[in-house]
Amino acid sequence: MPNGPPTTAATTTTTNPSTMSSDPMPPGQERPYPKPTKTGTIPFEYPSTGLKGDTWYTLWGDLSSGKTPLICLHGGPGAGHDCLLPISLIYEDYGIPVIMYDQIGCGKSSHFRDKKGDTSFWTPELFMTEFENLCSHLGIKEYDLLGQSWGGMLAAQLAIDRQPKGMRKLVISNSPADMVGWVKTANRLREALPKDVRETLTRCEEEGRTDSQEYEDAVMVFYQRHVCRLDPWPEEATRTFDNIKDDATVYETMNGPSEFYVVGSLKTWDIREGLKTVTKATCPGGLLILNGYHDEAQDETCEAYFTNPSCRVKWVRFALSSHLSQLEETERYCKALGTFLTTA
Repeated sequence: MPNGPPTTAATTTTTNPSTMSSDPMPPGQERPYPKPTKTGTIPFEYPSTGLKGDTWYTLWGDLSSGKTPLICLHGGPGAGHDCLLPISLIYEDYGIPVIMYDQIGCGKSSHFRDKKGDTSFWTPELFMTEFENLCSHLGIKEYDLLGQSWGGMLAAQLAIDRQPKGMRKLVISNSPADMVGWVKTANRLREALPKDVRETLTRCEEEGRTDSQEYEDAVMVFYQRHVCRLDPWPEEATRTFDNIKDDATVYETMNGPSEFYVVGSLKTWDIREGLKTVTKATCPGGLLILNGYHDEAQDETCEAYFTNPSCRVKWVRFALSSHLSQLEETERYCKALGTFLTTA
């Protein structure tokens, strides 16, 4: 396992990530991504909850090509696959089949709005079982796995709890290893916001008005610094947040009303010790960690992914990005990802 600081994928900036006035902006997406080869739905049942629904997925490439497919897990929870779409360039550039899907409860998959607040229904175990159901339905026995934000948390817990035999390489993108540390870091970043924004956030939270436009506008100031620095936001990012706005069932049950006000069932989630069980046998092709310099997933939130597994680990930080690095520095992101996937 290597030691030392993360490898930067762009020129290192020297400004505080909490302030943006003098920082260069990220380039965003510089070319269109390919159209999917196939889309479809997969029936999914989860007997312990009585869930019967469908998982919507999209595929680029041919699963019988002999190349190990890359399966992508989106963030949120409940945000949908939209902001991951630039990763489909991995198929165009390297011929690697890419699969994305909307997890149950959001996007084009089955929704269960009546289950809002039901923490016994919305669990990591539900989503791990959904992932395994997708692999089984598509006949995938070997794969590389990428998780972004919540998706990275889910991917890591899958590696720890299920020790999947079919997983070759694991990519953790913009993800914390524990939620208490995540909130601590978010509060540090929040303290650098303008005073009036901080006061609005605190007042709305204390008054229980986190569903107000006033709160949403104040939250957006944080998001523009630490979630997506592009201006204007690309439609993929907008659709991601529209998914949550349309149906906040999963997000608010497991997370809470915002990225830094975490009061849902994941508020004490912590896999730092569990990561010590991620070995070369668990992840024979190695582990790649990705995050942005301005990311709400600051280095301290990701550190356990680097120090605790005993498999080979590489860390790449994108100097111009925040939380949606795949949208903010698409070409650099795909080059780092593609190099990792195709290197023995």
